[in-house]
Amino acid sequence: MRFKGLDLNLLVALDALMTERNLTAAARSINLSQSAMSAAVGRLRTYFRDDLFTMAGREFIPTPRAERLAPAVRETLMHVQLSIISSKPFDPVQSDRRFRIILSDYVTLVFFERIVERAAREAPGVSFEFRPPSDDNEDLLRRGEVDLLILPEIFMSDAHPRTKLFEDVHVCVGCRSNKRLLRPLTFERYMSMGHVVVQFGDTLRLGLEEPYLVGLARKRRIDVVVHGYSMIPPMLLDTERIGTMPLRLAQHLTKTIPLHITELPLPQSLPFTEAIQWPAVNNNDAGSLWLREMLVQEASRIGSQLVTYDTLIDRTSPKMSLVE
Repeated sequence: MRFKGLDLNLLVALDALMTERNLTAAARSINLSQSAMSAAVGRLRTYFRDDLFTMAGREFIPTPRAERLAPAVRETLMHVQLSIISSKPFDPVQSDRRFRIILSDYVTLVFFERIVERAAREAPGVSFEFRPPSDDNEDLLRRGEVDLLILPEIFMSDAHPRTKLFEDVHVCVGCRSNKRLLRPLTFERYMSMGHVVVQFGDTLRLGLEEPYLVGLARKRRIDVVVHGYSMIPPMLLDTERIGTMPLRLAQHLTKTIPLHITELPLPQSLPFTEAIQWPAVNNNDAGSLWLREMLVQEASRIGSQLVTYDTLIDRTSPKMSLVE
């Protein structure tokens, strides 16, 4: 089918090439032969009067013109998918939809477990695919490859809609046998101790405390880097190392791990707001709306317990409490 001289099938080919960056893989993803995909590339170049891709080995490197075209092409195809091809109403009881969600182990442990349990009751055929945070979260949203992103709001872009879930603060944790935590932790002692830190994505993007320390031009001693908050405690046991993590998760982990929780000697213990974000094109998608509503409802239940700054003391101390 042609629209103003453009064969609309070529948009599917262009989108596949932008996603795969390889001719053979792109052809396979849309069930074309390699020769047919090569022909599509030629016709795309003729229509747009641009090479669109250059070769680097077997990888297709998009030109600036291709990069500019890609978001509009992807959004157009997603609109067709959601508005025309998949236009049937969403029925949770009958649905077998799989929701693809980017979230941390923190959110999985302290929050999403209750979502999975509730969904099993209300929508037994619905399933979830969890993906860890990465360096291309925004691109995955833009391409519609994930349904939701759940992260601290400060890490989210303005390119897609979002809504807040709940708030938390950071605390310092160590092994209960760590004698250096038996007295109030000063900033200088915090900086001098060995740290276990969490890294998000492939690049060295460390926890929320790192930007503050960088701003002070101070460098701490990092002994171990892990890829999830739940991996911090095993690296602390029977050592004098410390870690920084959200309070809700620290409290959750103390049920099974001998952790000492103490106040973080940084401004206001680095409060943050956990939020959900979804592709703009999914704003009115019935399935997405159903899941987002459930998330907000469950977040309101745990959000009613507000953690106060002056109660961030070890859980064995009577000073530590949650206020309703």
